[in-house]
Amino acid sequence: MTAQDYDSQLLESVAVRRRRLRDALLFGVQRQRRAVDERVGKVIAGMVIAAVLCAGCVGWSFVSHRLIGQSPYSPGASTP
Repeated sequence: MTAQDYDSQLLESVAVRRRRLRDALLFGVQRQRRAVDERVGKVIAGMVIAAVLCAGCVGWSFVSHRLIGQSPYSPGASTP
């Protein structure tokens, strides 16, 4: 084994050790559980954002019809 091979192997092993220590510090023992918890949080946040957007669309429609003075339930309104 040459000195250059030994050096590159040593540097690679140090990099792997640092990555493992960093992951252990960031995620702890229960890495898999935290990943699932983060995904659930993202799904819930997405649902909340979608609900807020839907409420905004409904509110905008209501306000625009009120400003025009046209009721969506008036007899003159066309129905699909």
